[in-house]
Amino acid sequence: MSILIDDSSRVIVQGFTGDKATFHAREMIAYGTNVVGGVTPGKGGTRHLDRPVFNTVKEAVRQAGADTSIIFVPAAFCADSIMEAADAGIRFVVTITDGIPAQDMMMVKRYLFRFPKERRTSLVGPNCAGVISPGKAMLGIMPGHIYMRGNVGLITRSGTLGYEAAAQMKALGIGISTSVGIGGDPINGSSFLDHLKLFEGDPETEAIMIIGEIGGPQEAEAARFSKENLGKPVVGYVAGLTAPKGRRMGHAGAIISAFGDTAAEKAEIMRDAGLTVAPSAAELGSTVAGVLARRSKRTAAAT
Repeated sequence: MSILIDDSSRVIVQGFTGDKATFHAREMIAYGTNVVGGVTPGKGGTRHLDRPVFNTVKEAVRQAGADTSIIFVPAAFCADSIMEAADAGIRFVVTITDGIPAQDMMMVKRYLFRFPKERRTSLVGPNCAGVISPGKAMLGIMPGHIYMRGNVGLITRSGTLGYEAAAQMKALGIGISTSVGIGGDPINGSSFLDHLKLFEGDPETEAIMIIGEIGGPQEAEAARFSKENLGKPVVGYVAGLTAPKGRRMGHAGAIISAFGDTAAEKAEIMRDAGLTVAPSAAELGSTVAGVLARRSKRTAAAT
């Protein structure tokens, strides 16, 4: 199994007929993702990429059985698109759009928590690369060919570092169960913690890698949670060792503002929690390989 998406997910694309959505929807379809249609208000009843276009998400759910959505809507309208998907009963949403105002995301998160837990929409993003379960489904903007199917769960704030980790692991013959890009905004739909819990319960995943950045408490919270609750080995890496205090570096959330926000502090917290920390971005794959080898030896010794 995999977390969040698989080959049974029935996917729609919100903002379907736009240039970026068209490009990436075509890639997702070619990968084998079950894209059942898309939503562009005012273009309902037409077809695009040989899929039906709907005016609303509710129509897509009712007529195409959609249960998953990926959003490429412009930032000014993105909050409404996420809330529309949740209201229509979409179970899982990936929001690729960047530049969404923090206040809009606060409104979205309050809205999502109005629903009971069993009915609540799960959200990944915004400003993220998306989610891929290699060989099953791709819901994002990543290059699908660099991901090999396997048993390592990957959670990352940085899309490009996630690609780098996947490519390094593939070169070493190590595959990925699911890769989740949670996004680099200060307020995002889900955290390292949310996905660590899912990976811990996934029998296909034997080890987990988290790739963090400067800014915010997520990495420290994930490290503490891993120490107290996870039975699977966790590899960590934090980008931004040379980032200056008080300056935003790339992502909106990548800014050092308090103790524990720097890469060095986060890496130390990870080590204290028992995580294996990759020493550099060039050693992401080799660090995972070492952890898997040690785990294999321990398993063999136990039997």
